Amino acid sequence: FFIDIGVPDSLTFARETVAEQLRRPALFLDRDGVLNHDDNYVGTSERLRWMDGAADAVRAANNTGAYVFVVTNQAGVAKGYYREEDVQTLHRWMAEELRSQGAHVDDWRYCPYHLEATVPTYRQAHPWRKPEPGMLLDLMKTWPVDIEWSLMVGDQPTDIAAASAAG
Repeated sequence: FFIDIGVPDSLTFARETVAEQLRRPALFLDRDGVLNHDDNYVGTSERLRWMDGAADAVRAANNTGAYVFVVTNQAGVAKGYYREEDVQTLHRWMAEELRSQGAHVDDWRYCPYHLEATVPTYRQAHPWRKPEPGMLLDLMKTWPVDIEWSLMVGDQPTDIAAASAAG
């Protein structure tokens, strides 16, 4: 693929074409119940049990050229079971584990907010908390996602509702 951008018409064509070349489908994955067992508020690597075949599924999606994103509600933060830093540490650990098996997640989103939070900072309705589509919409704004060919895998009706609301 070659475009000479030395002429204005070619530069305009290149800007449009290259952006379209980067557009690809995305696989949006819920975390608990999809990548790992939903063992009630998993906030550390010691508590995480991978689902059988999780790394294989992520690697298969990687091999198709699709983006792979994780979108997860994390009410454990809102309820004071662990901190946002713990979620971020766990996601870095999960990313390393997946990389060691030839798989990778392109980006992660989590929502620590919940209407019944015991930590006042997190007690609110938030557009990122599934069934709201905020996490998916943010990823689609950040990455050149081909929405028509993308899909969401989740284990709860809220996952399906978020995907539907995101288009």
